[in-house]
Amino acid sequence: MSEAQVRHIYEQWHSTLMSRDLAGLVALYAEHAVFESPTVLAQFPDRDDGILRGRGEIEKLFARNFANLKTEFSELYRNGLFFSNGRLLTWEYPRLTLSGTQVDLFESMDIENGLIVYHRVYWGWQGLKALLTIRKS
Repeated sequence: MSEAQVRHIYEQWHSTLMSRDLAGLVALYAEHAVFESPTVLAQFPDRDDGILRGRGEIEKLFARNFANLKTEFSELYRNGLFFSNGRLLTWEYPRLTLSGTQVDLFESMDIENGLIVYHRVYWGWQGLKALLTIRKS
C-alpha cells in the first residue's frame, strides 16, 4: 500500500471515531475483519476471548463504545506520529496529553487493499479503569 493509503486509514479512523460516525468508521474495515481488544470483554461479557469477527460484530462494539465510553472517547489526543511498513499501521493515544490525562491506547492494524483486516487495541492503566467501570455496570 502507498503511504497515502495508510495515512488515509490513520486520519479517517481517528476522524470518524471522534465524530462518532459509526458508518464511516465501520467502512474502514474489511467485511471479514478481526478486532481484538479488552473492550470486547467489557461490552460483551459472554465473549471471553476478546475477539470479534466480521464487520457486523465490530459495528455493534463501536455502537456500544460510543454510548458507554463517551467521556473516554470525546477528545482523544494523539501527537500525529505513526509507524507503517505498508501493511502494519500503529500509533498511540498517550495517557499524558498537553492538557492533562486521557484513556491510554495503542492501536495496531493490519491493512490490506486499503481496509483494516486485523485490529488490535492495547489499553493502558487509565483505559483499564474505564473498562472496569463499564464491566461493573
